Amino acid sequence: MSLTKYCRILLIASLAACAARAETDPAAGIRLPPGFQIQAFSAETPNARSLALGEDGTVYVGTMQEGKVYALRDHDGDGKAERVSVIASGLTMPNGVAVLDGDLYVADLSRLIRFKGLGARLTDPPPAETISADFPKEVHHGWKYLRAGPDHLLYLGIGAPCNVCRSQDPIYATLIRFDPTTKTREIVAHGVRNTVGFDWQPQTGILWFADNGRDWLGDDLPPDELNRAPRPGLHFGYPYCHGKDIADPEFGKGISCTDYVPPAWTFGPHVAPLGMRFYSGSQFPGEFRGRLFVAQHGSWNRTVPVGYRVVTVSFEQGEPSTETVFAEGWLKPNGEVKGRPVDILQMPDGALLVSDDKAGVIYRISHGAPR
Repeated sequence: MSLTKYCRILLIASLAACAARAETDPAAGIRLPPGFQIQAFSAETPNARSLALGEDGTVYVGTMQEGKVYALRDHDGDGKAERVSVIASGLTMPNGVAVLDGDLYVADLSRLIRFKGLGARLTDPPPAETISADFPKEVHHGWKYLRAGPDHLLYLGIGAPCNVCRSQDPIYATLIRFDPTTKTREIVAHGVRNTVGFDWQPQTGILWFADNGRDWLGDDLPPDELNRAPRPGLHFGYPYCHGKDIADPEFGKGISCTDYVPPAWTFGPHVAPLGMRFYSGSQFPGEFRGRLFVAQHGSWNRTVPVGYRVVTVSFEQGEPSTETVFAEGWLKPNGEVKGRPVDILQMPDGALLVSDDKAGVIYRISHGAPR
């Protein structure tokens, strides 16, 4: 056999192996900065959405279409979940999950439910206890993001029940906090069309949240937003104003956008920023500490698709300064969509988990030598 023919055979075999890997490895084709690796933490979580970390290392995963909540455990520390359990099913859009004082809270369409001491009972989950059943029942933006705040209260967004409208009930288009002990709730931020991700900046303790802009103003309007809420009660403009100074053509007539809090940063229009985390770990290089990681779920009705990636936002003197693409490849050059990042979770070792509701995968992103 000639050397040329031998090399050609090797090349064909190599290309075939790469193609086979791309078919079986959901992380294949995802591009990261030098020194970073990505692998599937789990590929057994259809429609994986929001993520929460238990005190024992259990990763809880909410869904929307599936109506299920999953619990994942990496028992041997190899960066992959060996156990994937369904701890609840038959729920209605249980997107939000949060752990507070050892209990798992789940936000479905109109209820907030609790599983007490779930971490010790994954093989025999306790029955769900309804904490509150008086949240709105509208499906439009009805999925709720849920987090446990540093004040030991639960925070969740209540989306607008429409693309753009002015609701009579003040609970809509807000971010609220809920006390699971007293069952009382308070509006933290008004004029928030639909937030599906927020976090507290470690250095300041200030709440930051993403907001998805309205549709049908064209491909390039309005921008999606990153907002800062240093105190409760502020109004962030919806439905009157979008972005920094874009008056809504219907509800913004006679309105001054200067009367509302402008976004601290604007993302591209329709990129759909969802889950976000300030990085506080030590595994990634030092320049990443304090950066905000944001999952951009991707556009659904833009002529040319955008988003479908994870970006970071850097800060200078407390203000957002630069947006940088960190992970991409879910959107192919031909417009094909391989996956849609949803939420981000920092693990105790400093690695990040990223959920993908289209592929039903949770990825683990790490830095350094692969495990």
